Formats: sequence, structure tokens, C-alpha cells
Amino acid sequence: MSEKPSVVWMDGELVPWEEAKVHIMTHALHYGSAVFEGIRAYHHNGELYIFRLKEHMKRLIDSAKILDISAKYSVDQLCEATVRVLRENRFQTSVYIRPIIFVGAGGIGLDFSNNPVQTAIIALPFSKYFAKTGLRVHVSSWRRIPDSSLPPKAKAAANYVNSILATREAKKAGYDEAILLDHHGYVSEGAGENLFLVKDGIISTPPITASILEGITRNSIMTLCRDLGYRVVERMISRTELYTADELFFTGTAAEVQPILEVDGRRIADGNPGRITKQLMELYSRVVIGEEEKYRSWLTPVYSR
Repeated sequence: MSEKPSVVWMDGELVPWEEAKVHIMTHALHYGSAVFEGIRAYHHNGELYIFRLKEHMKRLIDSAKILDISAKYSVDQLCEATVRVLRENRFQTSVYIRPIIFVGAGGIGLDFSNNPVQTAIIALPFSKYFAKTGLRVHVSSWRRIPDSSLPPKAKAAANYVNSILATREAKKAGYDEAILLDHHGYVSEGAGENLFLVKDGIISTPPITASILEGITRNSIMTLCRDLGYRVVERMISRTELYTADELFFTGTAAEVQPILEVDGRRIADGNPGRITKQLMELYSRVVIGEEEKYRSWLTPVYSR
């Protein structure tokens, strides 16, 4: 069984990895006219479980609609294609999946009305996004893009220049990751993650109006928290609240549940992952491999027998 990708799905066909190419005049390369998703599949006991596949593909289509890009395939077609890619690659390890809808080659102008729209699904072996558990983070000087300039609700390629700038700044300053504030000065999210704050047993997270991407892992964690009996509040969070939190953690497809141990040189609580964070990390790790029956509907098995 090979763990190296052999094929990519492109516009309805399986294409050998080495032949999955686009033209240098691809509009998305020049102008960022693309939307994408990040999806995980977890390997456990000979099975691959894709986590919340349909929800991710629905968000992909919604992102394309926001950017006025005409999606050529339905949610169900994209889900079927994803399973096909994983089966064809015969993965026997956990996998990261990257579906992308992008504007193809055409003229040099901004208007892409006459350009083709292309779709691809890529899958790669993947384990951990961060090299360690527990992060030192930095509040970035870059503000999160407001909805009046670029739509944060869309998982658009162009939006991620904002995240790249914040990440590069944080890494150069010696931190592991960045937190961005919104244009009002309230906490928005990490460079590629949603953020949660725990104080006095209450779990808070910035609302949609704080220029966040409406994360699918965020939604999953909110559901798990409520099922565990915790109170979850979506509200505006000030920067100074980060410094006095009992616990802080990121969530995201790549990051999963990642504790934040320090913000701007200030240690969070005792500098170790908090009780609630650890509880959620452990539960989430069981959910994604099918060990929690209550949440099996979130999983799509690839090699189902």
C-alpha cells in the first residue's frame, strides 16, 4: 500500500500526480480568484474516516458563490470524488484533503467572465500541523480583513495573504502563531484557526461579526462543549482578556485542538494546558476516529465494508 499520492482529481478525471498542472496564465495565480477547503481523514484500524466531508464541501460551494465563481460540481459529486481520490491513492495513513475551485487561464484583465472555472481535489499524507503541543502566540500588528473589504466568511485564497503576513511576523518575532484583532480592535482569530477562551468555567469564542471564518472544527467543538455540559458564549473578546484567561486554545482542521500557553510573553494560568482544553483534546481525538458512537454521523468511511 503506497502512502505517496499517485493521482489528483481534476475536473472530473483522475490525473497522475506528476501531470496535475495548470497554465501560467491561470487567473487564480495572478489574482487569487480561488476558494478552497482543508479536510482531514483519520486512519484507524484499517479504515479512513473523513471528518465532516459534506459540511466542508457545502462551505466550498458557498465560498464560490460569495466570490461569484460558478461551481461546476454539486456537494454530492465533490464528496464522491473525494472518496474516489482516497481509495485510488490507497492511503493507509491519516490524510489532509485540499479541494479547490479556481478561475483558469484567460485574459490578463480582472473580469473573469469568459475564463474557465476548474476544480481539483488533492490528498496528502498528514499528521500534525504544529510540531509541538502548546503554543506561544503573538497579537499581530496586522488587522483581520473586514467584511467590507474582503469576505472572511469565504475561504478564499486571496484572504490568506492577511494570514501569511501575520504568520510571518509572528515567526520572525520568535512565536509559534499569530492572533489577529478585527478592525474594531477585538479578538478575531488565529492566522489559520478559530480561538476559544475559558474563564470561570465559561467558554467564549468570537462571533461571526468579528471577521472570523465560520470554522467547521469550531462548530464541532462548540457542540462537544455543550454536550459535556459547558456554557458556550459567542461574544466580542478584548485583547486584555487573553492575558487573564484561565485557558486559551485554537481549533481548526489542521490545528485540531491546540492549547495556547503564552500570549505576548504573558503565561496563561500556570503555563500548561488547562483541564477543559485537555478534556476536549482527548474527546475530539476519539470522535475523529469513530470511537464515539454519538458523533459517527460526522464521519465518512472510505474503505467501508
